[in-house]
Amino acid sequence: MSTPSGSSPTSATAPATACRPWGARVSRTFLYQNQQARVLIEQATRPSTSHPGASANGHSRTQPAWRERALNAEEALAQAQREIRTQRTHIAELLGKIRDLEHDLPEGSLQRIVTENTTLKQQVRQLTQDKQHVQERLAGARQNNRFLDRRTADLEAQLAPYLTASHPPAP
Repeated sequence: MSTPSGSSPTSATAPATACRPWGARVSRTFLYQNQQARVLIEQATRPSTSHPGASANGHSRTQPAWRERALNAEEALAQAQREIRTQRTHIAELLGKIRDLEHDLPEGSLQRIVTENTTLKQQVRQLTQDKQHVQERLAGARQNNRFLDRRTADLEAQLAPYLTASHPPAP
């Protein structure tokens, strides 16, 4: 009995394993890329090797678990490829929109827009510096105001005995 790859039924090549009805039912790409899966398939196809979980009929008890893991990995790979394809389509659409917008601009307007953008950025930096300077001045004015409020309260406290007493106290 031979397989589509021309190898013996016990060889563990990726094409042979992928085509077997009893095989792992995974893609050839998965088998080429996953060294651990290839090793496990080679171990499963060797008739002289005894597996730790082998039953009397020679099938490994762990085979369904590995098959399920392989199927899950292949499904995750397919999902990732679909997501990449979707993202690439979205990027292509956005690049097309940018290209359309660039073509709609008159000849010298792109340079004018870049210059205006640079000017606006400089104005934003200057306004940010001015704001910082005003905030520092405001903080200083508030601190001076608190100091003057305390000084006024102290002076009022010193004058309170003179204002409440009918006779001024001797100094």
